[in-house]
Amino acid sequence: MFKNMCVAHRGFSGKAPENTLAAVRMALALPYVRWMELDVQLSKDGVPVVIHDYSLDRTTNGHGKVKNMDWEQIKRLDAGSWKGRAFRGERVPSLEEVLELAAGRLHFNIELKTVGNLYPGIEKTVIELISSKNMRDDVVLTSFEAGALQRVKEIDPLFRTGLIFDSRSGDPARRVKELDCSFLSISFARLNPDLAKRLAAQGVKVMAWTVDKAREMRRLAGMHSDIMICTNRPDVWGDTFLGV
Repeated sequence: MFKNMCVAHRGFSGKAPENTLAAVRMALALPYVRWMELDVQLSKDGVPVVIHDYSLDRTTNGHGKVKNMDWEQIKRLDAGSWKGRAFRGERVPSLEEVLELAAGRLHFNIELKTVGNLYPGIEKTVIELISSKNMRDDVVLTSFEAGALQRVKEIDPLFRTGLIFDSRSGDPARRVKELDCSFLSISFARLNPDLAKRLAAQGVKVMAWTVDKAREMRRLAGMHSDIMICTNRPDVWGDTFLGV
């Protein structure tokens, strides 16, 4: 029996507009989706918002940088039409809205989207919000940015952190240890049986992204039963492992 958990990448983003409440609801409708990955940035006035790109242009009808726009402006944008007419009027949600929708039903891998000091205070703001919802045990905070992960540990040494790794060189198992992380988010193409085994022995949880083909899902499951499979198509995961 495969135990490889299904993680909905930006919600059910294969069918709904990524990082929207529609994508979250669609993922929640599948009982085997226990985890979700999403991206968080700060609006100009410091509200954590769920969006992947630093620019608003690809997934909304707005233009310019997320960090230059207040929440009141961001929440008026259309973040659904680009995906299809059925999603017209879907908005960029705040992190608070997503957490409230899925509290008690999902675990979250929340990527802190930042480079250098692009969003001063993002770590503290996000930690305080998660703590206020009593969801600390349901969340791991991940980032490419080592500084962000270090700041999380400075603020709250017990908060779970994860490194996102996509380099062709370097040793992710060593890097995770150096940064005191218990989670590794890694491109599925970079994962091999040796590395998966080493990380499991270290007690590090591994999430492979972004896996949309049944063949690749099976290959990862064959490597190690603990590898979490992050996918835009949780329905394909269901067909592959559960035959549903």
